[in-house]
Amino acid sequence: MIARVLLVDDDAAVREALGQTLELADLKPTLVGSFIEAKDHIATDFEGVIVSDIRMPGKDGFALLEHSQRVDPDLPVILLTGEGDIPMAVKGISSGAFGFLEKPCAPKDLLAVVEKALRTRAMVLENRTLKLQLERGDAAARLLFGHSQLAGDLRERVRSVARASAEVLVTGEPGTGTAKVAEVIHQLSGAAMRPFHKVAAAALTPEALADAFAHAEGGTLFLDEVAALAPATQLALLERLESGTGTRIIAGTYTDIATLALEGKFNPDLFYKLDVMRVHIPSLRERAEDIPILFRHYVSIACDQAALPMPDIGPEVVARLLAQDWPGNARSLMNTAMRFAMGVSEPGLAEDVDPGLAEQLARFERSLLVAALDRNQGNATGAARVLKLPRKTFYDKLARHGIRAEDHRG
Repeated sequence: MIARVLLVDDDAAVREALGQTLELADLKPTLVGSFIEAKDHIATDFEGVIVSDIRMPGKDGFALLEHSQRVDPDLPVILLTGEGDIPMAVKGISSGAFGFLEKPCAPKDLLAVVEKALRTRAMVLENRTLKLQLERGDAAARLLFGHSQLAGDLRERVRSVARASAEVLVTGEPGTGTAKVAEVIHQLSGAAMRPFHKVAAAALTPEALADAFAHAEGGTLFLDEVAALAPATQLALLERLESGTGTRIIAGTYTDIATLALEGKFNPDLFYKLDVMRVHIPSLRERAEDIPILFRHYVSIACDQAALPMPDIGPEVVARLLAQDWPGNARSLMNTAMRFAMGVSEPGLAEDVDPGLAEQLARFERSLLVAALDRNQGNATGAARVLKLPRKTFYDKLARHGIRAEDHRG
């Protein structure tokens, strides 16, 4: 739920009192004393509402209402007056004000109108985001490929996390694409029109962190391999998160950062601040059925970029792809696809150019066995159940392919 309130009143005492009322209700007021100060805060993506006194030196509350409507007709403006003037109230409402309150107003009356306005604003911004997603297409569907259940689960998790405004920890093995997933979360979020700024955590000093926040400008700041943050920068980031930044943090890591926090090698308070929502990216081993789809996609991109004809990707190539473990995950598969598109010999694809059907089937079977064991953390009974095989048959196949279940335990 959005919580920002731009409070405009030239009377400092009234301004502070109303601001305190809003803060006690867990809202986030920005206090200004004039039209000139207020107008710099007003934008089409302002995640909040405006509460403004009518009578002010220079341009008054009606001028501010008119300016707000020019910028964004759907931005709620609540007007305040100490006059108790009915014609003024009528003018305010007929001019498009969301509400009208007489000063001094009771805290419960102020909060009732403000909270109603915030709910209205939140709905407007959400509808705009959904419309933008429809116009652009679903970023999760466009950018996160795969037909497997795990790929579908990842897309749904990304969509769910994007709708929230909390910090996110994106985890996965090297090469799985934490930065890509972070950018998809940003594109599906309410901050999609604001900057997505990516920085390598290892290079961040506290000063560089401040610059990174400035570049993000209330959008999303992605910290790549957050486990590499220096201790001083960890403290600086924690302070910013505790004070509220207006910028969403998405942290990516290939490291078991929870263990580092337990061992005192990473600030535990910062870990829990970052780990509000988590997205885990499955490895290619866990979703082997997606490998041919991703490979064809990467080959197509490489061919388009180099103006090359699309090569044939026959069953023998697919069989070799499925027979590999891909420790480098999507990044490694992408490099292989680029070399394949350019006709460069690739050891994993060049040997035994014409394998027979039996060899192709054996490689495919082995990849399914390995994937089932990985999904079940090396539990042979669970893996056999997933593949709908009797336990004895499953163990026979493991022996035939030289696979040991214990090698796949987490």
